[in-house]
Amino acid sequence: MLTDEEKFRRDVLSKIPLRNEPPLPPDWLHIEILERFRVLRFASLEEGMNVLETGCGAHAITTVPLAYLVGETSRVVAVDKARWLTSAAGLKHRIIPMKVDARELPFPFKAFNLAVLVHGIRSLKNEETIVKVISEILRVSERIFIAETLPIANNERQKAHLELYNLRQEIFEALFGEKDDLHYFPLEKLEDFVERAGGRIVESGTFEPNLPHYLAYIPREYVAQIKDEKKRTELLERWDRAYEKWRNGAEHPPVGWLVAESEADTVRITGASPPEATQQNHQADHQN
Repeated sequence: MLTDEEKFRRDVLSKIPLRNEPPLPPDWLHIEILERFRVLRFASLEEGMNVLETGCGAHAITTVPLAYLVGETSRVVAVDKARWLTSAAGLKHRIIPMKVDARELPFPFKAFNLAVLVHGIRSLKNEETIVKVISEILRVSERIFIAETLPIANNERQKAHLELYNLRQEIFEALFGEKDDLHYFPLEKLEDFVERAGGRIVESGTFEPNLPHYLAYIPREYVAQIKDEKKRTELLERWDRAYEKWRNGAEHPPVGWLVAESEADTVRITGASPPEATQQNHQADHQN
């Protein structure tokens, strides 16, 4: 009997065309989608859910496995500020794309059972925006699932990914005067963002994807366009060293994940005053 992952590979990944984008391998998009499939297994997805995905991105890397896992009777509302592409995976009827700013979602009440933000925290530019987006998501969804790569390397291949990835922020600041993707945050910092946004952590954990990882790559030609000669020379030298390690084999570092709900909702549901509700939740956490 096939496993769920084997069925996903057969029914979904096999329909997505390979890509010709050297030095990335032709199946790089398949591998990144498969990593999202593995991390989403921690999100407690159920048939019939209404799910909000924030920051789906141009390739809908998380949207595809998310739409597959929630089942035929569910719908995924995928929001992003930019236009994005749907794949040929046969799941388009389960997905409602929206081009909106996640800091101001167009829903007046809790319209979703679950919201997911997978590998999207690092694209939110700064901590203020991160907290604002999480707060807005908690306003419209009963729960939120967040997953992000951690700044941890347990072997040389994971270290190779981190070394090249960590150059992105400096390169884009030197080129455009603003950050691209932020450096990865530890799990404790992700939990802090949620709590600052008015959320309560329900559960959290880490896991190893056990897959290659290619999204650290940025073309050397980008670095060569930096006008500041001293900075350009420095970053080109660091890029060359990091790329040499990366092209010999980079692996996905561990991923941290968490599930949270709004503290305000917890208080309202229990029907108790805030101190009583906090005590009840604390006791329930220890009993579970």
